[in-house]
Amino acid sequence: MNSDLQIAGDPLAIPHLLPPVPAHPVTVAEFAGLARTIAADRASWADLVQYDATSRWYHRLRTGPGYEIWLLSWVPGQGSGLHDHGRSSGVLTILEGELTERPGSPTGDGAEGGRRVLQPGAQRVFAPGYVHEVVNDALVPAVSLHVYFPGLTAMTMHTAQCAAPAALEGVHS
Repeated sequence: MNSDLQIAGDPLAIPHLLPPVPAHPVTVAEFAGLARTIAADRASWADLVQYDATSRWYHRLRTGPGYEIWLLSWVPGQGSGLHDHGRSSGVLTILEGELTERPGSPTGDGAEGGRRVLQPGAQRVFAPGYVHEVVNDALVPAVSLHVYFPGLTAMTMHTAQCAAPAALEGVHS
């Protein structure tokens, strides 16, 4: 169809023709994109990282409506233990080093699949109730970024011998 309609100037300069830009992420893809953006902006997080030989170090980097972002460091041998994130979904992004993820069933028997070695840039998205363990099996420290939506209110620990989880507050991975 031939049209006599012609647009003069920049059509993107007409605000009512543009879709509204969300102020904060609302989809899994947008949260994963936010994590990739933060990962690429090394200056925003690198100076904050600390390493603790006695326990995993973590720092809440940012919050928004309905979500929070945590920065974690892992020295060789440190791990999260088998856990879930309660009602929160999440995006795990590896910033430096490598981490091993070991999925497990709620009974802790590892039935949900094999382990994954995650390199810098790798992302894992998980749903509420997903049970896993994250460990630094490498010989060098690692740094990871964790986005939780809604914000993390509980981390339920699981044991291999017991199907009943034990809840821990304020522990992140």
